[in-house]
Amino acid sequence: MSRFDLDSSCERLLRRYAGRTSRRTLISRIGAALVAAPVFPLLPYDRAYAKDRSEQARTRFARNAQTSDDTKCDYWRYCAIDGSLCTCCGGGIHTCPAGTEPSPTTWVGTCINPDDNRAYLIAYRDCCGTAACGQCGCDNTDRETETYRPQTNNDIIWCFGVSSQEYHCSTAVLIGEAQ
Repeated sequence: MSRFDLDSSCERLLRRYAGRTSRRTLISRIGAALVAAPVFPLLPYDRAYAKDRSEQARTRFARNAQTSDDTKCDYWRYCAIDGSLCTCCGGGIHTCPAGTEPSPTTWVGTCINPDDNRAYLIAYRDCCGTAACGQCGCDNTDRETETYRPQTNNDIIWCFGVSSQEYHCSTAVLIGEAQ
């Protein structure tokens, strides 16, 4: 079939279609397709295949995380922490050391607990008010986002709304299971 024949065949087909339909019909069909499009993600898919790939989808931090020593940077809750660990500075995993106060603002991360393979939402809070602790410094950037989404960025000093904006250390509070 030559190029000329293909062009004329397409033209005849489109003219015939245009002669049998109206603009309203065309718009209604496009509208129906747009309404039906969100249903496609609900169609069944092979969940067994997705489960096999879940281990591959894990980040390097999640594959190497541990649950026994909360003074180490590879502790599972510290997947997105940046700064000194309060567990090394006289505080706890979710409590600030004496003489500091927790910032009312936090950044968040979703960390996988290797004991139960579930994802948990962790709120990281800076403890402020005294000089930086300087011990157990971590810079974990697991699934870190750009600064234009500050609630999930760990590069910001979050000592806002407290008497002193001087950074001391960071805590990792377990909020709950991620859905």
